[in-house]
Amino acid sequence: MNILILGGGGREHALAWAVMQNPKCDKLIVAPGNAGIAQIAECAALDTEDGGAVTEFAGEHAIDLVIVGPEAPLAAGVADRLREAGFLVFGPSQAAAELEASKSFTKAICDAANAPTAAYGHFTDAEAAKAYVRAQGAPIVVKADGLAAGKGVIIAETVDEACAAIDDMFGGAFGGAGAEVVIEEFMTGEEASFFVLVDGEDVLPIGTAQDHKRVGEGDTGPNTGGMGAYSPAPVLTDEIAQKALDRIVKPTMAEMARRGTPYSGVLYAGLMIESGEPRLVEYNVRFGDPECQVLMMRLGAQALDLIHACAEGRLADARVDWAEDHAMTVVLAAEGYPGSYRKGTVIGGLDGLPEDSFHQMFHAGTALREGKVVATGGRVLNATARGATLAEAAERAYALVDAVDWAEGFCRRDIGWRAL
Repeated sequence: MNILILGGGGREHALAWAVMQNPKCDKLIVAPGNAGIAQIAECAALDTEDGGAVTEFAGEHAIDLVIVGPEAPLAAGVADRLREAGFLVFGPSQAAAELEASKSFTKAICDAANAPTAAYGHFTDAEAAKAYVRAQGAPIVVKADGLAAGKGVIIAETVDEACAAIDDMFGGAFGGAGAEVVIEEFMTGEEASFFVLVDGEDVLPIGTAQDHKRVGEGDTGPNTGGMGAYSPAPVLTDEIAQKALDRIVKPTMAEMARRGTPYSGVLYAGLMIESGEPRLVEYNVRFGDPECQVLMMRLGAQALDLIHACAEGRLADARVDWAEDHAMTVVLAAEGYPGSYRKGTVIGGLDGLPEDSFHQMFHAGTALREGKVVATGGRVLNATARGATLAEAAERAYALVDAVDWAEGFCRRDIGWRAL
């Protein structure tokens, strides 16, 4: 098969690595890719949110399957354009992608499906939002309704902090994403990520992970796109996963189908678990980043078989073969992230790193300039490793971190602390 992956981050490097392990893959192109992806696949400059351009490119390169990595092309309807042109696509339609593109849409679906989630209010006016906050009290969660690259969520400890976040969002801090806000009750418990494949009808669980959103050790400091992850997540037991499937995921998927917008692709359910009971925090319509990195390390070559079955509507016959193993990924970020940071700093020490089914340095925000790898983003590298135990995976992941020569980078040293 000739395969096209859209995206250029750590998630897409992990997807590319897994796809390349499978003999079904004859040729792989990643658009736009990054310095790490360029070492294993062909990279192409392409506007991934332009459905016409992507469809034309896929035709010119005889592509058999398109895997959409990030949420923005899905929200822009790229999967729809590809399907209309007859291409096999892994990723939901624009209408189904509203599950991530609009927090208020998801809340309405959860209400209709009776899926347990946080109590909420949806506002298009700052003063009404503030009045709601004052009535509810703090702590409380303020979310930009639209896509904000994983950053449009403020957990406010005080009413004043919540009101300031509302002013920021309506004032344009998150662009168009903050034109409407959703305000939610603050849920207590432990968060975990539950990943399922859906082909419009059937739902297949493919793994669990736990992400670390806060920038600082001990889960302190501002929220980020994710500073590390590990899989499986011990808090998400088989029993709790079954509850999440029966009470949250399947009713949501049935409601989507009932509305004439069946879901196809990977669905990521962010769950809050307390006293053995899961509640939905949010849905994402793509693999999490960096959770994808640990899932791909554990799935390996079968990831492509599962993705292919999902795209073709064959999930009823598919199954996941899990090894009894653990994986961890540690994000190396540019100093200053998630605030302002320098771009273009040179990263050394990458050449001699082990690259096998137990060790991978996935690139997130990198480029090759004058023969050197340079940092181009906030989250730059993902040191990812597998082991028989989580402790062994952690030891291997941090050994990769320590081999990198990058004075302008930093990482959290406590990834996996809840489980370890």
